[in-house]
Amino acid sequence: MTRITIDPITRLEGHGRIEIFLNDDGSVQNVYFQIPELRGFERFCVGRQAEEMPVITSRICGVCPEAHHMAAAKALDDLFMVEVPPAGKKIRELLYSAFYVADHTTHFYALGGPDFIVGPDAPPEERNILGVIRKVGLDIGKQVFECRSRNHDIIKTIGGRAVHPVGGVPGGWSRRISNEERKTILDSAMKNIDFARFSLKIFDDLVLKNAKLLSMVTSDIYYHKTYYMGMVDERNQVNFYDGKIRVVTPEGKEFIKYPARDYSKHIAERVEPWTYLKYPYLKNVGWKGFVDGNESGVYCASPLSRLNAADSMATPEAQEHFERFYNTLGSRKIDGRYQPVHHRLATHWARLIELLYAAERMLELARDDEILSDKTRILPSGEINPAGGIGAVEAPRGTLTHHFEADSRGILTSVNLIVGTTNNYAPITMSLKRAAEKLITKGKVVSEGLLNQIEMAFRLYDPCFSCATHSLPGEMQLIVNIRDSRGNILETHQRD
Repeated sequence: MTRITIDPITRLEGHGRIEIFLNDDGSVQNVYFQIPELRGFERFCVGRQAEEMPVITSRICGVCPEAHHMAAAKALDDLFMVEVPPAGKKIRELLYSAFYVADHTTHFYALGGPDFIVGPDAPPEERNILGVIRKVGLDIGKQVFECRSRNHDIIKTIGGRAVHPVGGVPGGWSRRISNEERKTILDSAMKNIDFARFSLKIFDDLVLKNAKLLSMVTSDIYYHKTYYMGMVDERNQVNFYDGKIRVVTPEGKEFIKYPARDYSKHIAERVEPWTYLKYPYLKNVGWKGFVDGNESGVYCASPLSRLNAADSMATPEAQEHFERFYNTLGSRKIDGRYQPVHHRLATHWARLIELLYAAERMLELARDDEILSDKTRILPSGEINPAGGIGAVEAPRGTLTHHFEADSRGILTSVNLIVGTTNNYAPITMSLKRAAEKLITKGKVVSEGLLNQIEMAFRLYDPCFSCATHSLPGEMQLIVNIRDSRGNILETHQRD
């Protein structure tokens, strides 16, 4: 038996490694995607004051602190049983839209995009943001950095900090927006729309019009038929900040739609001995292993998943691209909605459509006069919800749920987080195995470029393992297996 290890995997947030085991004939026997890090935020938050959670949980990740900040703030609204006034909701969503533009820009140009813009077989030292700039030109590189800079300035203005915002509080937002600030936000939103259009044009020119890359996107190497999850509004349109969580079948039929409070009725988590990260699955289907189809409880939560779970986009230009996306990739409409796209590399295209939606939504919110209201918060009475507080948003990497329970003094007694990347752990594992099986065949040389194409199978999900690694109460189980050269277990040592 031959073992191939990809460690560390690159262009992601956090740490992970891929273990590929080959049979004697050179075919793939199995693939393991291991997450070796453990941070345990759920455990060490117990005993803290509940109102600290928007600030504490934003430290889980420096890439998407805004997502944890918002989910925690919404969970506190529920925990303290207080309704956020309209201006507070709109300010929250405005900041969140700016965050989405910055985050999706980061992934496309710095993390996922180099595989397309520079090329999957390019030397490793060129597959990065600098290689992207060399390929597309300094002027375009400047636009990328300017986009991130202006949106982080907006986040700082509204949220108090450019990286770890502090504006979210139980019952709303801690400050109002001035008219002068709104003028700056309006200008940034319009620039964001231009940048999103420009990015979609780059994808069109460099990927959709490139026969080799388009063939890669639509090949069976990166293809899975699973359930899809995403947050939708009352019209079943994509919404990042608020709505119900909708799950559709591999054929696109609505399977369930539930408020965040009911997440535990529908989602369960499975533990495997080779990794610290848990595998969520649909309770009403059950865990059937790492397999596709309606009989498997595996689901996906990603930009592609959000588009698949929705009937349409909520802004006009994003809707135009939504239509083109499904028509180009051969999806048919049944009962008024498109069938899901199962080509996972198309997630990069879906991400850019979401970038445009976030920019358009940011402009809509900035034009709303209510955004200037000073009624941004309603103070909680101090009464604690005995059922706990639950809040959810769509993080760029998938549906993010925060669940807090507290005693009568507001001291946390239990914390549970289901993070965007955690939702996708099973699909990522399956995608890696499928890519390895399709790309590594008998007699084929396993080159660095080929291994990068396998890495592309996890990179498309934009995984954030810093966010996703948590512990169950108590000590983590540790199992050490000692194997011979053929993979047979000789000894096992275990700590429960």
